[in-house]
Amino acid sequence: MSESNIVLPTLTSGQVMILWLVLVSALVALAYGVVLIRVVLAADPGPKSMTDVSDAIELGAMAYLGRQVKTMIWFVAVIFVVLFLMYRNVYQGLTLPLGISIAFLMGVAASYGAGCVGMWLALKANVRSANAALTSFKGAMELAFKAGGVSGMFTVGLGLLGATIIFLVFRENAMKVLVGFGFGGSLAALFMRVGGGIYTKAADVGGDLVGKIEQDLPEDDPRNPATIADAVGDNVGDCAGMAADVFESYEVTLVAAIILAAYALQESDFIAAYGQYAGAFAVKLIMFALILRGVGVFSSIIGIMAVRVPAGKMLDPMRPINIGYMTSAIASVFGFFVVNYLYLDDPRTGATDWRFACCASLGIILAVVTLLLTNYFTHPDKGPVTETAMAARTGPATLILSGMAEGLESSVWALLVIAAAIIGAMAIFHESLALQFYGIALTGLGLLTTTGFILAMDTYGPITDNAHGIFEMGGIHQEEASKTLSWMDAIGNTTKALTKGLAIATAVLAAVSLFRSFIDEAHLGAIGVQINMPTVFVGLMIGGAVPFLFSSFAIKAVSRAAYQIVFEVRRQLRTHPGIMEGKELPDYGACVDIVTAASQKELLGPGILAVFSPLLVGFGLGAGALGGFLGGTILTGQLMAVFMSNAGANWDNAKKKIEDGFLGGKGTDVHKASVVGDTVGDPFKDTAGPALNPMIKVMNLVAILAAPFTKVELGGVTLLRVAVVVVAIVALSIAVIFSKRGSIAEESLAIETKQAA
Repeated sequence: MSESNIVLPTLTSGQVMILWLVLVSALVALAYGVVLIRVVLAADPGPKSMTDVSDAIELGAMAYLGRQVKTMIWFVAVIFVVLFLMYRNVYQGLTLPLGISIAFLMGVAASYGAGCVGMWLALKANVRSANAALTSFKGAMELAFKAGGVSGMFTVGLGLLGATIIFLVFRENAMKVLVGFGFGGSLAALFMRVGGGIYTKAADVGGDLVGKIEQDLPEDDPRNPATIADAVGDNVGDCAGMAADVFESYEVTLVAAIILAAYALQESDFIAAYGQYAGAFAVKLIMFALILRGVGVFSSIIGIMAVRVPAGKMLDPMRPINIGYMTSAIASVFGFFVVNYLYLDDPRTGATDWRFACCASLGIILAVVTLLLTNYFTHPDKGPVTETAMAARTGPATLILSGMAEGLESSVWALLVIAAAIIGAMAIFHESLALQFYGIALTGLGLLTTTGFILAMDTYGPITDNAHGIFEMGGIHQEEASKTLSWMDAIGNTTKALTKGLAIATAVLAAVSLFRSFIDEAHLGAIGVQINMPTVFVGLMIGGAVPFLFSSFAIKAVSRAAYQIVFEVRRQLRTHPGIMEGKELPDYGACVDIVTAASQKELLGPGILAVFSPLLVGFGLGAGALGGFLGGTILTGQLMAVFMSNAGANWDNAKKKIEDGFLGGKGTDVHKASVVGDTVGDPFKDTAGPALNPMIKVMNLVAILAAPFTKVELGGVTLLRVAVVVVAIVALSIAVIFSKRGSIAEESLAIETKQAA
């Protein structure tokens, strides 16, 4: 039996009522987001010198998102049609094929919507937080965090709203349609992550290389022509991109739990254990997952409200943030056990089965350990960052080596923590394989229960980064406020690293859960994925290699765009000496145009790779090879994502630590060495690393969607298989060719020719 044959038992009136209550909780999340919007917009934006800078950043960010939508709309339209045609041959009638395709569009729209709303308010909040810093650390800190909460609450609200509406419309067949919703969210997140990451880091790297190293300009100096592009990039990459990323993690973990609860109906151990109650209990497991998402709305609100900064002197911003997160986490665990007690008893005995609340709580424990681990490797005051900063005394080479080593080590511990969580979920449900996989999905669900708070914590980072930049570019001179914003900005790097760590952990848990769905859908349950078979081992190797090629595409794009930015900044400073004298404004628009064009040009390659590489392996080598492919991708993708994210944050905060006065401070050779390390780490932590998270899930969902057509292991050549393989090869060839366009060698030759002429 496969997903296409599973029909859930008819929902009872009580279960329909639960769906409506979950829908109400989604509306509560959106309503609280609106309340936070009103609070932020009511704050004073400050003097015109700062609002002018903020307006320029907002104009560039909104223009970029508009161009991105126009670029990707055709790709999305093609996938919409392909999904409908594919599932037209799987399901009878038009309802389910059309439902899957429309759900895909809903996922894309919700993911973009969550990113856009969060980014829009961040653009409004950055200047207000900067102005608040003139009065108090407390006001600036709390305003920035509340603004970040808008992104969190809209992500939670839109995700839960979409999933619940699908369940209310499709009822017993909802789990078939939800795959499309998750796929749409993941694909949109991939595009926003890659495009925004290329944009922000190209401007950041290019601007720093000339401004800080060649010209000894401070961070965000208005004389640097790349400053506006850098500030715009913080929003399109870290606000819109991360919101879309967390949205798809939030949605895919829910989809995985629902699908696995439904799949339990075809598992012999589950049926043997629950007998005549199996069908009704499976539906209760689905409802339990949805209710936990509703619990997360309220625990996130409680956590955001708990972030309070004492009046008085400046303190470590991580302290109130940690208090808020722990408050949210404790509220979530309390909610798990209350829901478990009230709703999920064992149908055979009538006693409460506490294992389900325990498994969800395991996700909270995983989140806390992941946060502590990431904080250790990336916080400016911890040993690893101090070690990396000290290494700058002997130049950029030793600094880069030190940060790279810390990143490599952190990826090992992160993987072991995730592995321990998976083993823990299996131990809790040791008697049933079906419940073991549901428990793993429930762990991922528990980890992201506090999504509203997690995104508030993440969006706080780019808001404070922009606030610091607007303060400097606005020409405001107040030493205490500058120190406040600088300290908030440094901790913002840590909060961004923390949330990336959580997103990567959920990617692995969701991928493991979805992998089970793929095994069932591809009819591999009896034989498994046998890596001793040559085709399967080939699939494993290809899957392990794809994250490397994907990362190469992203980093190469940043390198090339940054190369152009360096020459443009040098040109402006050379031909317009009045810029450095403060008598003439730079042409900020030229740098904005360069990174906008580069990010749009490089956008399709990674997307094509994520969609077509699993299709090539599945249709070319069979379902078993596709299973091996997914295993390889999950493993290397997780290791590389943690390594790049933590190494980049380590280098960045080592630079911030030195800029705050450590080892001589700004303008020293030690500082210049740290800037080199930071520029190497920028595309690691903000482009390639975090983009691997949606890539993993896109590939898993593509595999599930394609599994019904790849069931036979090299079982004869059909016209469909040949056609898909040919199209995939052509598409992947185009992706590789795209990645080669505009190479630095070609750019250098063109520049030299132009100068000679």
